[in-house]
Amino acid sequence: MKTKELREKNEVEREKLLLELRTKSRELRFAIAGRETKNHREYRAVKKDIARILTLAREEALTA
Repeated sequence: MKTKELREKNEVEREKLLLELRTKSRELRFAIAGRETKNHREYRAVKKDIARILTLAREEALTA
């Protein structure tokens, strides 16, 4: 997800998305460890999306 798209969402939507991404991250981590999937790129993309959301939250906290 692009940063521009995340900036358009309100804080509640981003928090909900963050929870969903963390759940997906956990499921992917276990699937990769259990050799159920070999798609490591998807896990990397999810981690980057989580980082983007947390960065936006931190920026908003510092400007407030």
